[in-house]
Amino acid sequence: MDWRSLPPLTALRAFSAFAECGSVAGAGRALNVSHAAISQQLRALETHLDLSLVDRSGARPQLSPEGRQLAQALQEGFGTIAQAIAALSTEGDTRPLQISTTPGFAASWLMPRLPAFREAHPEIGLSIDPSASVVALAPGGVEVALRFGNGNWPGLESRLLVRSPLAVVAAPALVGTGRYETPACLRGLPLLKELGTSEASDWFARQGIGGDRAQGVTVLPGNLLIEAARRGQGVAVTARVSVEEDIAAGRLRLLFEEGVEKGYYTVTRPGVKRPALRHFLTWLHKQATERERTGM
Repeated sequence: MDWRSLPPLTALRAFSAFAECGSVAGAGRALNVSHAAISQQLRALETHLDLSLVDRSGARPQLSPEGRQLAQALQEGFGTIAQAIAALSTEGDTRPLQISTTPGFAASWLMPRLPAFREAHPEIGLSIDPSASVVALAPGGVEVALRFGNGNWPGLESRLLVRSPLAVVAAPALVGTGRYETPACLRGLPLLKELGTSEASDWFARQGIGGDRAQGVTVLPGNLLIEAARRGQGVAVTARVSVEEDIAAGRLRLLFEEGVEKGYYTVTRPGVKRPALRHFLTWLHKQATERERTGM
């Protein structure tokens, strides 16, 4: 196809709207432009084709024979395009919503709340990727990430979901009931680190303690890290929101807490969001607001 020989799309749209509406004013309303703009596009199209598409000799402009021929072709062409776009839009709306989040946050915060979302939106499918890796957000792929940090991800939109300081926790069976005055008291204890993150190493480094000690370091996914901590297999550094219930129940003991202004954020690409994503984001933040209000 010789694309350069085709008239401008704006002129073709204006002519097709004129043919469908039967008047310049009607076409202007359909395209949300002035009737003068429609008249200008019609004349530009006639000049481009070197044809008279509109008979202006009567009280009301009418299509010429050539105009009727072009109008029929455009009606079929634009109709096919509209049907294809509608089909693709429907397919996009029914495509499962892909979510990326850390295993620990998925297990401790998101999964217990998901039945409420399923009840409210049974028509929306979800696909959850529990990974500590920072997954790229892209059309047709992951549409929202629940990330731990300070909210600064260049080129993306972020909104605080749950504020959470870092917590250093361990099972009473491992650390007993004695006081731990300083982080240095943790020397010699086994350390649990979440796969794909650096929070534990960074925290120990800030305390002047080697976080990558040769002895007793176990690296594993976030949900398994919490389970290992419950079983007394090591000291864990994680977002407090992931272990709040364990602390309250006595399964884990809070040893230290760092009040850094961090938390879990909803992270999305800029621009218009499809309905499934909008519904999910609205629901997520309502859940976070309810948690803050009730403490649960």
